[in-house]
Amino acid sequence: MTPLAAERRRTFLRGLIVAVLAGVFLTVTGAFGTAGAPFVPRLIYWVMVLVLGGLWGHACGALVGRYLDSDERPWLTIAAMVVVITGPLCVMVWAATGLFFAHRLYPLAVLPQLVAPVAVVTAAVTTLNVFLGRARPVQTHAPVKAETARPVKFLDRLPLKLRGAAIRAVQAEDHYLRIHTDRGSDLILMRLSDAVEELEGLEGAQTHRSWWVARDAVRGVERGDGRATLMLDGGLSAPVSRRYARMLRDADWW
Repeated sequence: MTPLAAERRRTFLRGLIVAVLAGVFLTVTGAFGTAGAPFVPRLIYWVMVLVLGGLWGHACGALVGRYLDSDERPWLTIAAMVVVITGPLCVMVWAATGLFFAHRLYPLAVLPQLVAPVAVVTAAVTTLNVFLGRARPVQTHAPVKAETARPVKFLDRLPLKLRGAAIRAVQAEDHYLRIHTDRGSDLILMRLSDAVEELEGLEGAQTHRSWWVARDAVRGVERGDGRATLMLDGGLSAPVSRRYARMLRDADWW
């Protein structure tokens, strides 16, 4: 399993664990008027709702993550997540609550009453997941050892005019990737997260949500406003987000 795939798995499992623990907490506290229900059914209800909500939140996180960097703007990311998650989740909670406790669907007039409590729980769980995720950045850099070297799958994706070129950086541009090499650059249709997995075998690192950089291409670092920018061969400059800065510094990138 590649480092990025392992991190994706950890992120997913962490979200489920947070959801289950939140469900247990809401059960024990009898939150939102559920204290009168028997404990076991109440536990099943809350864990079920939070896990389903967590799965929906995981899908929403992938969508929001395309436009917002949770490391650079955590609170804006949390706000966007709450907005995206809350509406559909309210409908799910409305249906689950009625069927679970009343064995029928509640009137639609009940839906607006669920917005505030669902938003509060969503905000709490999302905040936990965002800040727990910031504590474990995706580490993709690794020196390549001759005895463990293997073909770099990503090299097969290079356009013909770049075949055999040395990759300096890979930059996300909307749904495309711009591959910067010592022979120029070109675009391919691919996600950066998939490219990072296929770059396994080249010594480099993801420095930003939109950049992967080959270590051999780095010629220096510039600092300003508390941020770092890597200066690369060919006059390129690659931003370093806070999420990756400490990891790269600990690996002696500068």
